[in-house]
Amino acid sequence: MIKLKDILFENNPPNLLIPRRLEGRIEKYVQAKIQKYIKDGGVENLDLSGLGLIKLPSNLKNIEVGGNFNCSKNKLTSLQDAPKSVRGNFYCDFNNLISLDYAPTRVGKNFYCNNNELTSLNGAPTSVSGDFYCGRNNLTSLDGAPTSVDRDFSCYDNNLASLQGAPKSVGRNFNCHSNNLTSLQGAPKSVGGDFYCYSNTKKFTIDEVRAVCDVKGNVYT
Repeated sequence: MIKLKDILFENNPPNLLIPRRLEGRIEKYVQAKIQKYIKDGGVENLDLSGLGLIKLPSNLKNIEVGGNFNCSKNKLTSLQDAPKSVRGNFYCDFNNLISLDYAPTRVGKNFYCNNNELTSLNGAPTSVSGDFYCGRNNLTSLDGAPTSVDRDFSCYDNNLASLQGAPKSVGRNFNCHSNNLTSLQGAPKSVGGDFYCYSNTKKFTIDEVRAVCDVKGNVYT
C-alpha cells in the first residue's frame, strides 16, 4: 500500500489515480502548511513542489514569501493565486503552464519557468535580480521577457526564429542554443558573461554576434 507521506514527499510521485479521499488529505496538508507558514511570519521558504496540484490554493495570493517559493513538478496550467511577492527564488518549472499570467510582480532572486508549455512570456517580472530560465517550452517569441536580468538568461530549446523581446542587458550568460534562429535581431545589447547560440537554423559567426552585442566573455556558435 502506498502511504500518504510517500506521495507527499517523493521527488517523483508515482503515476497513478489518486483516490478522492487521498486528494482531500493532500489538500488539507497543503492548507495546514500554508496556515503554519503565515503563523510563523512568512520569512522562510514555502515548498509545494511534487504534490500533484492542478491549481494553487486561493489563500496564497495575498502572501509575501520571505524566502523561496516552489510549486514545481505539479500539474499546474496556470499561476492564478500565486504569491504577488517572493524575496527569494520562484520555481514553477516542470508543470503544464501555458502562460505566466498571475506570476509574482516582484522576485528577489531567480525565476525558473523552464520545462512547461509556454508560448509567451507575457506576465513575467519586468526585472530579475538573479537568473531567468525559460528553456524547453514552446516559445516562438521572447516578447514579455524581463528587460534586465542580473545573472543568466536561458531560452534554449524553444521555437524561436529571432531574439525579439530579449532582455536589453544580461549580467552574466545568455543562452539561446537549440532554437530556429535565422537572425540575431533583438539580441541583448550587453552580456556580462558568455553568449551561447549553437544548434540553430543558421550557423552564426562570432563576428556576427559581437556586431550586435557587447559580449564580455566568450561566444559559442
